[in-house]
Amino acid sequence: MSELPRRRLLDRMRSSPSLLAQEVRLTGNIETSGPLLLSGHVRGNGRIGGELGIATGAHWEGDVAARSAVVSGQITGTLLVDEKLEIGASAVIRGRVQARSIAIARGATVEGEMSITGNDPVVQFEEKRARP
Repeated sequence: MSELPRRRLLDRMRSSPSLLAQEVRLTGNIETSGPLLLSGHVRGNGRIGGELGIATGAHWEGDVAARSAVVSGQITGTLLVDEKLEIGASAVIRGRVQARSIAIARGATVEGEMSITGNDPVVQFEEKRARP
């Protein structure tokens, strides 16, 4: 029996994530070797050794680097991703974006330079997840 594909961020996480909830506002730099789920607001730079999830309504102001990422909220700053980046329809990114592969939903906003370090082109898709 084949294993189902791991499409959602939580399905792909190899360890328990750190969570910054909706009400959290953090000013300062963040560094973690594991995954991080952001539902609140961060003002500072970040180095995420695992997966980064930025929920709808969340906002990161600053430069952030991660192994992989799913962005549904806002980023104002540079986003550097070692592997796969998924940009949801509700995402707004203002700044430079770089990843090995990029999938972007129709309706997402990216204002800035976007570059791919791998060989595959940017993939566009229709968002199938319900928006809140």
